[in-house]
Amino acid sequence: MRFTALTFALLPLAAHAAGGVDPIPPEPSETTTVCAEGLVWDLATQSCMTPEESSNDDNARLNDVRELAYAGQYQAALDVLGTLDYPDASLALTYYGFAHRKAGRVTLGMSYYQSALATDPDNLLARSYMGQGHLASGQRGLAQAQLTEIRMRGGRGSWAEVSLAAALDTGTPSNY
Repeated sequence: MRFTALTFALLPLAAHAAGGVDPIPPEPSETTTVCAEGLVWDLATQSCMTPEESSNDDNARLNDVRELAYAGQYQAALDVLGTLDYPDASLALTYYGFAHRKAGRVTLGMSYYQSALATDPDNLLARSYMGQGHLASGQRGLAQAQLTEIRMRGGRGSWAEVSLAAALDTGTPSNY
């Protein structure tokens, strides 16, 4: 299956329409532009703090995790994840998996994806990231199985589906 430029141009709309995750890289915030590595921007005090000291809620912390992971600061992302009020939420487990996998701890990352899917079998992001991990490990059949699951669970046109399908098509996993 070949994807055209039009497919990728429509990707943000398709992901939003399908209830998928945001396919656009996070905008740099004060967490990565002002704060020293290992600190996050606290929304209440408008200052840099350690993740443990920050009063940010889980949603703001997950935004920091996403931004830090995108910037390649996987340990900093894991440090923020360690401060969540609900670390066993499916999305948190997905981000744990992503950060560990991208930091080279593939087996640990895959176990977090499995936990995320045990919590929410319809977590399309976890399925896409797991498929990307399988593809990077040379397990194309397992990656294809995750793509099939994404499609069967209503994820056609979502970022999760398009990203994994493109990776399978090119043989190159996505970096995000």
